[in-house]
This record gives sequence, C-alpha cells and structure tokens, in this order.
Amino acid sequence: MAEPQRTARNVDPQEIAKFEQLAERWWDPSSEFRPLHDINPLRLNYIDERAGLPGQRVIDIGCGGGLLSEGMARRSATVTGIDLGEAPLAVARLHAEKAGVEVEYLNIAAEEIAEERAGQYDVVTCLEMLEHVPDPAAVVAACAKLAKPGGQLFFSTINRNPKAFLFAIVGAEYVLRLLPRGTHEYAKLIRPSELAQWCRDAGLEVRDTCGMTYNPLTQVYRLNRDVSVNYLMHAVKAGQP
Repeated sequence: MAEPQRTARNVDPQEIAKFEQLAERWWDPSSEFRPLHDINPLRLNYIDERAGLPGQRVIDIGCGGGLLSEGMARRSATVTGIDLGEAPLAVARLHAEKAGVEVEYLNIAAEEIAEERAGQYDVVTCLEMLEHVPDPAAVVAACAKLAKPGGQLFFSTINRNPKAFLFAIVGAEYVLRLLPRGTHEYAKLIRPSELAQWCRDAGLEVRDTCGMTYNPLTQVYRLNRDVSVNYLMHAVKAGQP
C-alpha cells in the first residue's frame, strides 16, 4: 500500500532536479543562492517577531539546503526540516554538523509527515516552495494539519501579475541573473488572494501579508507593504495552544 502513496506525491520531478543540480552551492553566498542568503535575515526576523522562536517546535517545509532551518535552530527553536531533494538535504545535514547546530532533516512530503505528526508543531514555515509544486493548496492544508491549535504559520511566494513576471522572472533570471534561468514558471506563481483562500479553506486565519522588494542599485532587500512581487503571509490556526 505504501508504493501507490509515494507515486502520488505532490511533487514535480523537474523542479526537484533544478535544485539537486545546484545543491553543493547552497551555502555559498556568492552563488545562485545569493538572493536566499540576502533575504534570510529579513524572513527570519519576520517569523521570530511574530512567533517567538526560542523554545518553539518548528517544521520547515521545503527546507532545501537548510538556510532558514539552521537560522531558526540558532535562535533556540527545535527544528525539523523536510524536503524531497536528497542532495540539498545532504548539504543541509553536513553544514549543520560542521556548525554544531542540531536540526532534524527528513526526506518526506508535507502531506506524508502531516499524517504522522498532525498537531505537533508550534510554528510551520513554507517559504519559496509553493510555486514549485503541482498542488500548492494541498501543501497549505498539510501545513495547517501539522500546526497545533493556535500555531503560527508562515508562507512566502511570488505574486502572479505582469509586474511580477517582469521583475521576478525577466529581471531576476535574465537581466540581473540573480537566479538561474527557468527557476520560476509564471503559470505557477500565486496571487495573495489565492493563498489567503487556501489558508481559510484549511482553517487558518490570515494575520498579515508583507511585501519584499529588491533595489537593484543598492542591491538591498527590504520588507514593506508592496506585495506586487514577492510577499510573506502570516496565518494562525484556530483554537487555543
């Protein structure tokens, strides 16, 4: 019975292959992953300010090479990171071991671990991942299932509109070359209204939506209220902790 479940995983093999090929450069701040290094302090602070990471049990969905997972562990959270790419996970495990940071890394789908650990996490993060899966609404539902009542959930992705196409795909991948070409597909991008609806469908209350912008002249990212391209969303699961 286990094999049919595995073949039905909510995963695009081509998306996994993209990041498998780049895995060894994940922790190189001058590599294709430089944008993740640049935005990690911003998103880490956003999460910590709203959820209070010290002492919290956290799961990071689509953790990749572990930038966010390790950052949250350094802030005294107990962290599990999951991903379907074994190469990025191997990099994440090695880096954490060398850095002396404890993170549990697992090769498992969000929907699968949600069946095993329903309601076990104070904080659930799923950043820069939803636009890479065939059924993002199912991932949001799995995230909601993993959270305890009153748990805090954080998502980030890219809006779907002409400006986002121009800045996040044409600008970032082809002009500025901040990301490898083909990293994002326009049809898979997600409007905030769509993500908010998936949150509500999963029993979550959206508390905040925050934009993230990049200035190519100063090469600086900052958080603001402009959600037209990149954005973060904070939601809370109904019920008392």
